[in-house]
Order: sequence, then structure tokens, then C-alpha cells
Amino acid sequence: MNELGHIEDLPADYREALTQQNLVPLWPSLRGLLPPGKPQPRTRAIAWSYLALRPLLIKAGKLTPIEKAERRVLVLANPGHGLEKMQASAAIYLGMQLLLPGEWAPSHRHTPNAARMIVEGEGAYTTVNGEKCPMRRGDLILTPTGLWHEHGHDGDKPVIWLDVLDLPLVYYMEASYHVDGERQAIKPGRGESTHATGGMVPTPMFERSGKAYPMLRYPWAEARAALETMAADQPGLEAIQLTYINPETGSDAQNILGFYALMLRPGQTLRLPVRSPAMVFHVIEGAAQVTVEEQHFALAEADTCCTPGYSAASLRNPSADKPSFLFIADESPLHRKLGVFENRG
Repeated sequence: MNELGHIEDLPADYREALTQQNLVPLWPSLRGLLPPGKPQPRTRAIAWSYLALRPLLIKAGKLTPIEKAERRVLVLANPGHGLEKMQASAAIYLGMQLLLPGEWAPSHRHTPNAARMIVEGEGAYTTVNGEKCPMRRGDLILTPTGLWHEHGHDGDKPVIWLDVLDLPLVYYMEASYHVDGERQAIKPGRGESTHATGGMVPTPMFERSGKAYPMLRYPWAEARAALETMAADQPGLEAIQLTYINPETGSDAQNILGFYALMLRPGQTLRLPVRSPAMVFHVIEGAAQVTVEEQHFALAEADTCCTPGYSAASLRNPSADKPSFLFIADESPLHRKLGVFENRG
């Protein structure tokens, strides 16, 4: 294949004429936009230590009152995109958020979808469109696009959670904004109760609720029990994994990012297929060793790791006698909707 020309090969007066008309020649940048064989992601494999970031987050609580911060968050930024971009991958934003006893983070709504994976503490809650969702370690709570949400804390110790948003994509689309609101009144009924039993739904569900997101809180106690049951029932099963779904449609819980719970048996190594979407791993219980191409990360409980798409990765539970449990977020729903999803095995 012939080498493509460089922009510097063009006469200066020609380049200036193009600039004056807001025109750009494609051929000097074509291989960067369409690299041969596979993409060249900016997303780097990287891990964030909870042991290292927690003291900085707690200090933020002392330095900045919630009234000034509104949302007290440390962003888990991927240096491959530049720290100023505040993104973990092309479509995923991650942040560790702190709420102290007695605090209330005011109600607002925004266009990006958000999900909260609770890392530490009890006594806090998220109210989403009037539904009060208690926050306990390992719980997944959705605050989907356009829904009012606020956070409150009635307990006596700090509560910390991992925010997962599709903010980079929505911002790139120039569709990102928020609206402030008033404190919400609590309404009766919780989606997690209505859809508590797999395989059975209330009779009125034949007509469906009409809600785009009928279930907002996915309790960890139930997910953990389901993983353990699956492992015991299918001892030969390699990937003990559950997908968080919309219980009325069977599709992903949210429409841009996918969320999963994974169990690694004691001493197990799980090799993941090479797929197009980037992935995020967060250790809920235990530990995990993540290998991405030639890089190795030892994750302790509450640590978080991001891996780029089109990369060979494996997970290993270093414990010989205890299982490990991980929360996973990825860009699969987005890739499938765009028709670019690839699984290269």
C-alpha cells in the first residue's frame, strides 16, 4: 500500500486556502481515523486503589461541605484520554462519591445515564422519581436519563459509592445538561419488591407498567445468592456471571452501558473473550488479579480496573478457599446498537 501524504507535503498557500474555507484534507489523517486491522484505543489498562483514594475522598469531606460541592466526587480518570477529560473509557465515566452522616445531596436530573455501585457504609439512600432506594454494599442503583434523583444519609458513618455514567458519550454528542429540582416526596412501591422473584411476575404485568426503568435497585444480597446457587448447581460452568436486566423487557438494565455480577471460584482463572467494548471491573468481595495483554493488576476489595476493547484479558482469584465477587460495567449495549460489536474469541 502506498504511503499517504503528510499535511506538510502540501504547499503553504494551498493549506491556507483550505483553512480559509474551513476545509481539511482527509488523506494525511486517513490511517489515524481508520487504522489497519483493529482500532487503536486511547483507553489504557489502569487500576485505582481504594486504599489509596479513600483517605483523599474522606479529606474532601472535611475540605468541602456538601452545600458547596453538591456532589463530592473524585473522578477515576484514564490518562490515555487525558486527566482533564475525566473519563475512564470512550463512553464510561467513573467517580467515587462520598456522603457523610446527615448530609443531603439535592435533587436534580440530567441527560447522561448513571448507576451507583455501593462500596462502603449503610444508612444512606437514593431517591429516584420518588422511589427510595436504600444503599448497602454491593447494591446497584440506577438513576437513568431524565429521572429526578437525590441522595440522603440517616446513618452514622460515611457512605461511599462508585458512579458509572455514559457521560463521555452524551457530552461528545453535545446533549449533556442537568436541571435542579426540589426535594422529592417518597412514593409507595419499589421495583425491587415487585420483581423480587425470578420467573414470576405480578398478574398486572401482562399489561406492563409502562415505565422505561421499572426496577431501580438491584440488591447485592440477591445477586450474590443467585451466583452461589448457579455455581453449586453447575459445577462445570466456567463463567458464573449474571446480567442486570430490565425485568419487563429482558434487555439491558440501561440502554448504553451493560452491568454484570461475576463470581470467581477459589483459585479460578477465567480467560475473557477479546471483544470490542472497554470493560470496568470492581471488586465487591475478595480479590482479583487482572491481566491485560502484558500488564498485571492485583485488585483488593473495592479496587477498580479499566481495560480497553480489543484486548486479551483474564481474571484470577488468588484465594485458595474463598470466592471473589466482581461488578462489571462495559460498553456492549452501545456497540450492539451501533452495529460495531465484535467478539473475536
